[in-house]
Amino acid sequence: MARNYTRTVQDMERYYYGAGTNMGFGYSGSELLKADAPMLSTTAGTYQAIYGRKVWSQLNQEFNAFSILPKKPWDRSGWRVVTAKANSGTIHGGIAENGTLPDTVKPTFQNVAAKPKTIAHSFDMSEVAIFLNDKDDGLGDIRSVLKEEMGKHHAEMINKMLLQDVDTPAGNNIESLDRITAAHSADATTTTGMNASHDNLSVVGDLDIYSIARNASANSWSNAECSNNVVSNTSTNRVLSLDHIDELFKRIWERGGNPKVMLTGYDTLMRIQQLLQSQQRFMEEKRVVPTYNGVKGVPGVEAGFIVATYNGVPIIPTKDMDDDGGISKIYMLDTDYLYYSTAKPTQYFESGIETGDPFAINRLGQEGLYRTMGEVWTTFFGGQGSIRDLS
Repeated sequence: MARNYTRTVQDMERYYYGAGTNMGFGYSGSELLKADAPMLSTTAGTYQAIYGRKVWSQLNQEFNAFSILPKKPWDRSGWRVVTAKANSGTIHGGIAENGTLPDTVKPTFQNVAAKPKTIAHSFDMSEVAIFLNDKDDGLGDIRSVLKEEMGKHHAEMINKMLLQDVDTPAGNNIESLDRITAAHSADATTTTGMNASHDNLSVVGDLDIYSIARNASANSWSNAECSNNVVSNTSTNRVLSLDHIDELFKRIWERGGNPKVMLTGYDTLMRIQQLLQSQQRFMEEKRVVPTYNGVKGVPGVEAGFIVATYNGVPIIPTKDMDDDGGISKIYMLDTDYLYYSTAKPTQYFESGIETGDPFAINRLGQEGLYRTMGEVWTTFFGGQGSIRDLS
C-alpha cells in the first residue's frame, strides 16, 4: 500500500475492487484495453460448405398420362374400321311368304394409316467436368446424375405432348389426348373448328388425325364424344356439375364405349370431390386410393359413394392437364381401344471420350441420348370423350 500512492477515490477503488469498477461515484471508465479478433465461420479462407453428392429434386416430374396408357408393340402401320352399318342401320330382313330374297347389303369400310413419331432428348458434359466432379465436392458420378434426371425429363416431355391443347396440331410430336377426344364442329358459325368457346381451329384440317380428314362429313364417325360450350362466340366457361359427367358417360355408353379411366387435373379433382361431398349419406368412412395401370391417384373417401372414383371409374390426376383458362378438362378414356403403339421402346445411348469415341461427338466430352419411337392409337373414337370449357 505504501508503494501504491492513493491520491483519489478512484485510486482507492482500483486498489480494493479492481480496475473499471463503478461504485456509484460516476466513474465508468476501464483501464483494461483489448483488441478482439475472433475466428468466425464467416472468416475468409477458413470455412467451406460441403454440399455432398446427393441431389434433392425440387420439381414435380410425374407423367401419369403416359403411364396409364397400355403399351403394345407396333406390328402394323394402319388398321381398318367399319364406319357405317349395312343398310345404314335401317330395320330390314322381313320377306313375304314365297317372296324373293332381299338385296344384299354390306357395311362401309375405311383404311386408317399412322406413322411412328421419334422423340429424342440429349445432354452432354465436358471431360474436365467429369474429372473434377469425382475429385472435389462435386456430384460424384455426374453421368449417372444427369442420366437419371434426363430420363425423367424425357418421360415428362412425352406426357406434356399427350396433354397438348387441341389447337396445336401434333406435327412431329406424339398425338395429344385432347385431339383424340375432340369432335369437329357441324356448326355453321365455324366450319373450320370445334364448336367450343376456346377450341376454335383457324385452319381447315387442323383437327385431322392419322390419315382421317375429320372436317369431312363422311368422317363424322371419327368424332369423339366431346362435351363443350356449344356457344361458339363466347369465352365464358361453364360451372362444372355432375350432370356434365353423367351426360358424357351416357353418350359414350350409347356409342358402345365403356370408359376405364378418367384423367383430369388436381383442381378439377377437388371440384368433383366438393360436388360429391354434399351427397354423403353414411357416417362410416373408408379411405380408398384409385389405381390404374400401376398409377395411383389421390386418396378419396368412400361413404355411400366413391369420391376417388366415379361410376366405378378411377380418377387419375396429372399436373399437365390443359384448363381452357378455367379448371382442367376431363378425359374419359376406354383403354381397350386407346394405347401407345411402341415402334421402338425408350433406349439410352452414350458416346464420347469415356466410351473411347470422342470423334463421334467431335469434342472431348460425353453425350447421352434418350430416344422413344411410337404413336398413340385409338381404334374406336366413340369410346373416348372429353369435358372442356369448365370453371
